[in-house]
Amino acid sequence: MTDTDAPRTPDPDPADGTAPLGTRVPPGTLMARMGIEVVEVTPDRAVGTMPVAGNVQPFGLLHGGASAVLAETLGSYAANAHAGPGRHAVGIELSCTHHRSATEGVVTGTATAVHRGGRLATYDVVVVDPRGRRVCSARLTCMLVDARD
Repeated sequence: MTDTDAPRTPDPDPADGTAPLGTRVPPGTLMARMGIEVVEVTPDRAVGTMPVAGNVQPFGLLHGGASAVLAETLGSYAANAHAGPGRHAVGIELSCTHHRSATEGVVTGTATAVHRGGRLATYDVVVVDPRGRRVCSARLTCMLVDARD
């Protein structure tokens, strides 16, 4: 999805290294600590996984904050791919609704573009459990800014 307030540029190809980070998870980041793996990134969509183990609250349920981290990570990766060279996406608003708990296995998140503008990008993110049941629905809006040297 592309908005009309920005000039159209070719979508970067994550596989050829033109998308910031591609699907790489940098070491020493919260993503690495939480076991997030990014498996697909395009300006329109990002998909990733996260283990429930190690990301639970005291009652053994997937922590809502962990779902939020996965949602913001995936939306940000897609928004960065949309932003293009010399620009970055920074999250400015995240909203999450938690529908059910997950207690084991790996959850999968899918971020889908709602708005791809020149200054803002918004993504809907759905997190599902290993049986495909919705655990969390999130919406992330990122501001697109020039990269700092």
